[in-house]
Amino acid sequence: MTQLTPEQIHEEVQARYGRIADEFKLGVQTAACCGDGVNNTCCGSDDAQYDTLFSNLYSADTGWLPEDVTALSLGCGDPITLAQLTPGQTVLDLGSGGGIDCFMAARQVGPDGYVIGVDMTPAMLEKARRNQAKVGLTNVEFRQGQIEALPVTDNTVDVIISNCVINLSPDKAAVFHEAYRVLKPGGRIAVSDVVTQGQFTPEERANMAAWTGCITGAEDVADYVAAMRAAGFSAISVRDKANPDVELSGVQRYTGEVKVLSARVTAVKSGDR
Repeated sequence: MTQLTPEQIHEEVQARYGRIADEFKLGVQTAACCGDGVNNTCCGSDDAQYDTLFSNLYSADTGWLPEDVTALSLGCGDPITLAQLTPGQTVLDLGSGGGIDCFMAARQVGPDGYVIGVDMTPAMLEKARRNQAKVGLTNVEFRQGQIEALPVTDNTVDVIISNCVINLSPDKAAVFHEAYRVLKPGGRIAVSDVVTQGQFTPEERANMAAWTGCITGAEDVADYVAAMRAAGFSAISVRDKANPDVELSGVQRYTGEVKVLSARVTAVKSGDR
């Protein structure tokens, strides 16, 4: 098996989501994180475990958004409800895609707030900016960049959101260090992401269709939490969307058969660094 480099993983992820943006046609196919919107076979959609990850996402109101915005949602959860945004906040969306979470965040923070969406895929950024023109929101900005090296100034963000993107990164530690850097002291992270209990084998991780489908790039909960803690985050909480009453942030690394979870993740930047 050939070990894929971070650069190769970025290229594969960018290529996949560029195709989704370019080829998506309203009424013809439904975009999905796992699969190409036509044949969702990349990560085992015949298994009910995966079917539940990317469905029934939002309790936040999406009815005011155009259908071609909501139909291009590629998430696994509802970071907007999780984030509990308030007027005037500055929000950063990691991997903003077609812009759905940015637009909902912008509406909640109001004209005195501001939302920055960062995405590395030019076709997605183009789609997001077109969508922004449709919804008429002026307190949103989309920037090109990688979430491991954010084009955002230190200590300027109140809340970071993300929807099924961090799992795609080949360097989660860098993502969390960057998130910590750009947050203001007391700032929060509130993301939906795919995590696991158990670890995929190197052979499974080498399957780029499954990685870019938001499955085999996912980390065991214990490792995910350890990376957040190493970056400086405190008050870390990880809860399975399907079992939200169970706190997972304190669990040990799981050694049984891999279980894939859609997680609700929150944490706080404490201190003054």
